[in-house]
Amino acid sequence: MNEDQQIKNIAILGSTGSIGTQALEVIRQNPGRFRAFVLTAQNNADLLIAQAIEFKPAYVVIGSREKYEDLQFTLHPYGIKVLCGIDDMCEVVTHSDIAIVLTAMVGFAGLKPTLAAIKAGKDIALANKETLVVAGDLVTSLAKKHKVRILPVDSEHSAIFQCLAGEDLNPIEKIYLTASGGPFRGRDLAFLASISKKEALKHPNWVMGEKITIDSASLMNKGLEVIEAKWLFNLEVSQIDVIVHPQSIVHSIVQFEDGSMKAQMGLPDMKLPIQYALAYPERIQNNFPRFNFIDFPNLSFEQADKKTFRNLALAFEALNTGGNMPCVINAANEVVVAEFLNDRLGFLQMSDVIQNCMSEISFIGEPTLEDYLETDRQTRAYAQDLVTNKKY
Repeated sequence: MNEDQQIKNIAILGSTGSIGTQALEVIRQNPGRFRAFVLTAQNNADLLIAQAIEFKPAYVVIGSREKYEDLQFTLHPYGIKVLCGIDDMCEVVTHSDIAIVLTAMVGFAGLKPTLAAIKAGKDIALANKETLVVAGDLVTSLAKKHKVRILPVDSEHSAIFQCLAGEDLNPIEKIYLTASGGPFRGRDLAFLASISKKEALKHPNWVMGEKITIDSASLMNKGLEVIEAKWLFNLEVSQIDVIVHPQSIVHSIVQFEDGSMKAQMGLPDMKLPIQYALAYPERIQNNFPRFNFIDFPNLSFEQADKKTFRNLALAFEALNTGGNMPCVINAANEVVVAEFLNDRLGFLQMSDVIQNCMSEISFIGEPTLEDYLETDRQTRAYAQDLVTNKKY
């Protein structure tokens, strides 16, 4: 780092989640490069307070109105401005001192503040894949208009992004997103019919939040990543494939038109893609564990099972259909995952509800932001009705 290089001010939306806490580890290791300027959380006020006291951000935002006063009282002696709600979050990400906004919120809730940050000309380190799943055309066109970089944080998309460095003039023939296969790789429908929440939350390779862990078990996470990849890298659906790679060492692969392939490899550790996005275009030294080939003498690959794990097939179908259909699949999935985690829906029934929503919610070919918001609302209500009344 040059001595005269300015410290980058980072806004972390979702600082108490898995990605947010690991981003703060990166900032903790690089105090001369990064500052946590804004920290936000929906409900976890205790952890947000602890983070704020350690990192001294200029602002914190709590989503929950009932926790706002306690947060304000506790952080007042530290001179930290406390805000509340989605509108305040959308306002604070436009602050002139912010260099990059890390969107690590879970689900559809990340869309509005991401759009606000883009309109303010802020680069986006994107960990909230749902933003591109729901409104990829809108988000990417706005980013182009405002000359904003969208830097992927998902390990698979970061891998593609890294493989494309220096390849601006070389067209992509195909990309391969790798999937671990989750805890139920190789299992059949009869087995999946009776699995428990506890079993589904045991991911073999990654430590993540509950929602993304369930998505990984059902392969919906990979389906959402397929949709995200289309928009990030301006691809046709036919250029995207998914392969199962149980060791999670090869994070994804790019194949160019001459048949050459580039793969990005490393131990499964989200801090590396987070650091790459925050420091881009630099690579900076760290003390993360290093990969050793001798520890992994065999790297294996197999075809994804779209018949057993229907969510992956449904995601490809939604992407092929286009319009508001990815928004439908995302909203329905957020509802069914919450219901599964609350023991009100079986593992296989999640796909039944999602497919039903895709059939019944009105299709819009060229949706506006208002259309996306209404599609999200209608789909959630319909999916909730299906679950509540067991009509799936």
